[in-house]
Amino acid sequence: MKTVSSNHPQGDFFSVLNDRAQEIFRRLVERYLETGAPVGSRQLARMLETQLSPASVRNVMADLEDLGLIAAPHTSAGRAPTQQGLRFFVDAMLEIGAVNETERRRIADQIEHSSSAGRVEEVLTEASQVLSGLSQGAGLVITAKADTVLRHIEFVRLDQDKALAILVGEDGHVENRLFPLPLGLAASALTEAANYLNHHVVGRTLSEARDVIEAQRARKQAELDELTSKLIDTGLASLTEARDSLTPTLIVRGRANLIGDTMASEDLDRVRQLFDELESKKALIDLLGDTETAQGVRIFIGSENKLFSLSGSSVILSPYRDTNQKVVGVVGVIGPTRINYSRIVPVVDYTANVVSELIRRGR
Repeated sequence: MKTVSSNHPQGDFFSVLNDRAQEIFRRLVERYLETGAPVGSRQLARMLETQLSPASVRNVMADLEDLGLIAAPHTSAGRAPTQQGLRFFVDAMLEIGAVNETERRRIADQIEHSSSAGRVEEVLTEASQVLSGLSQGAGLVITAKADTVLRHIEFVRLDQDKALAILVGEDGHVENRLFPLPLGLAASALTEAANYLNHHVVGRTLSEARDVIEAQRARKQAELDELTSKLIDTGLASLTEARDSLTPTLIVRGRANLIGDTMASEDLDRVRQLFDELESKKALIDLLGDTETAQGVRIFIGSENKLFSLSGSSVILSPYRDTNQKVVGVVGVIGPTRINYSRIVPVVDYTANVVSELIRRGR
């Protein structure tokens, strides 16, 4: 499976933690992630492979607390990992396995069956639903507006100085864009320009289409007059600008999973604010950018990402790619900081692989 990427390198805690301290810390974090409750020295002493008294365990826990790896929540006698402690555990101690065969089939079958109509939106919606169900958190998908692969382009004159560019993608998606016509354009120029484009650039993306036209012009092989060339440039530019200006799409399923029955009103407000902020264009672009630059699954814990800091959530994200291996979106899970990282990280990663494969197959 892919590596887990982190932009939050920790201090070299291994250099100051002996084997005993490492085991106590690992057991404490694993127990906390399992139960959500602070862990006491007596409980830890019973969990250790080596015989240690609760007093000895307390001494080690005091050292871990001095390092900022654990802390006592409120007035509890037990200790829980801090955000720094969770980051150290995730980066240095987390053991990530593979998704078992049953879950692999469930993920692949559920997402693939949703794509029977060939619509990418259905694949992505189902991916977020699957991740929500498997994690008991919120399933998250952010998709950039991918560069459409062209099936057909048409230009329709609306009046003397205005036309409509119509783009049909291989996935059946249709986009329209108004653009100005060059002065003095012949009536037949729109048909000529559309025929030229459909001959040279169908099967390519918009950005590739512009490169092809430029290359043709550089080699002086274009069979078009100056006005018709200008028409093509203006039409393609208008379609490209329309896509560049579109906000990434957000799909979230399982929001209610983040709201507990006993959650205090201020915690409810923080979760609501999280989803309000997620809807903003800048937040979506920032998350996409954070994940595009990573080599593998990204994990943000608490305040490491300003978007999730207020709600005290963790988010696990993995990119999915198009046929050219370009990152076109991310799938992920939002959950509490005590989410089961060892289980959810490979699930998110595998789901991203399934989505990428379906996109490559044109589903």
